[in-house]
Amino acid sequence: MKLEGIRTFVAIAEAGSITAAARRLGVAKSVVSHRLSELENAVGARLIQRSSRRLSLTEQGMTFHRFCARMLSELDEAVSLVAEEGHELCGPLRLAVPMSFGLLHLGPALFRFLKLHPSIRLDLDLNDRMVDLVGEGYDMAIRIGRLPDSSLVARRLVSTRYLLVASPDYAREHGLPRRVEDLAEHRGILYSNVHPNDQLRFERDGSSVTGHFRSAMQVNNGDLMRDAAIAGLGLAVIPDFIVWQAVADGRLQVVPLDGSLPEVGIHAVFPQTRHLPAKVRALVDHLAETFGDPPYWRCEKIGDG
Repeated sequence: MKLEGIRTFVAIAEAGSITAAARRLGVAKSVVSHRLSELENAVGARLIQRSSRRLSLTEQGMTFHRFCARMLSELDEAVSLVAEEGHELCGPLRLAVPMSFGLLHLGPALFRFLKLHPSIRLDLDLNDRMVDLVGEGYDMAIRIGRLPDSSLVARRLVSTRYLLVASPDYAREHGLPRRVEDLAEHRGILYSNVHPNDQLRFERDGSSVTGHFRSAMQVNNGDLMRDAAIAGLGLAVIPDFIVWQAVADGRLQVVPLDGSLPEVGIHAVFPQTRHLPAKVRALVDHLAETFGDPPYWRCEKIGDG
């Protein structure tokens, strides 16, 4: 029974297909299939049920995966401990990050980190979905907003403000609201991954008040929301880390209302372990230092509202 076969089996189980596992491992599909066959022969049991449409774990496969995933996690932890004692960070590092934040801010920070630690092999997943860190084998994720209660460990890196923005052209043509209730008279661009009531909830005089748009567009990407607002399609509530440059150069303006939008944390989250791997701890420290607090994207125009 070979370690590479066990790693391949776990990758197939977590990725959901041989093709995705091959992409994750950086090998050919034929290599993945061969390793799986070798492992099943060594174990003496069918671990994965193959069909024309999908792969699924057999009952024996589910049992075997549970132990293999735990074993690999402990093995990687042991490697990190040894490497830490030798003052070298190395090995695989799987990271899940929201799309817009990753594209706008994470790339340059990660590039510097990887130059400092060339023995780390980074696997970066840019996706707005809430990944299962333990079940899908991630070492760490970046999450924005309030964190649900869970067994995950979180460290706040920095904060972001939500801003109500509009283009100067929209303001000239339609005017701007002054009160939360005035939003109902305006077209809005909504983020489809979040309920509208949660996007337009303002704090006013110590209580919560919810506004409503006439929807012009719904989209699941903050960059496209920003561009739609710049094009004058409507008002939008967008995090400052997405719109900071557009506000700074005048393509968008912050719309002041009689209620305030929340400021929320940007967190690094990771599974509970007896020992946080040195490479994860080093990456978290590096990101916090790079972003700053207040973050570099908080310019004066945004700060003044």
